[in-house]
Amino acid sequence: MNLVVFGANGPTGRQVTAQAVAEGHTVTAVTRHPEEFPLRDPRLRVAGADVLDPDAVERAVAGQDAVISTLGVPYSRKPVTVYSQGITRVTQAMTKHGVRRLVCVSSTVLFGVAAPGETFLFRKVLEPSIARTVGRTVYEDMRRMEEIVRDGDHRWTVVRPAGLFDTDAVSPYRVATSRLPGRFTSRADLANALLREAVDDRHVHAFVDVRTSEGVPSILDVIRKEAFGGRK
Repeated sequence: MNLVVFGANGPTGRQVTAQAVAEGHTVTAVTRHPEEFPLRDPRLRVAGADVLDPDAVERAVAGQDAVISTLGVPYSRKPVTVYSQGITRVTQAMTKHGVRRLVCVSSTVLFGVAAPGETFLFRKVLEPSIARTVGRTVYEDMRRMEEIVRDGDHRWTVVRPAGLFDTDAVSPYRVATSRLPGRFTSRADLANALLREAVDDRHVHAFVDVRTSEGVPSILDVIRKEAFGGRK
């Protein structure tokens, strides 16, 4: 299968690319800094492009079977537009070149409900504080991105992970179209879920939660390492 990955040089994008190549797919990894991309393989093409450049996006999308977007930016008090503007360029290119399958990443926060079985402190204090203050502009633009994807005519799936952390391997993660219990999603599991959605054509026109249940870190460890890194 021919796959293009936007945001390929982020931690999740690298995982998606590596897993897809290992499965035998032909991958175009799109990044603004191709010289920094660490992976090499005969089935991999690294394309230097900005997702906000419509001509560059068109060149990357042409001839693909599916698009995976792992775009991400750090939390900021400034307005964020890369999710909505980026997905606009991507979907326009998909329409022009007849590419139908789109899988992208947002956040479990956008389900708008607390995780089942969560503590009062997390439900009422910690998560709302992150969603409404520290991460407000990021989540606002994620919502705009989701609206653009949902209102389009492509075969889309939006994957909504929880707090992201790094592991060496894919675990027996859970997937559902409603919010799952638990606070964390490993990037290896997220990457595998994105790949499965794109390749196996699962959960079309749905918002999907993906949750890691084995070997998860403490919440303080994740916040300390991840909260301000924009590491999708």
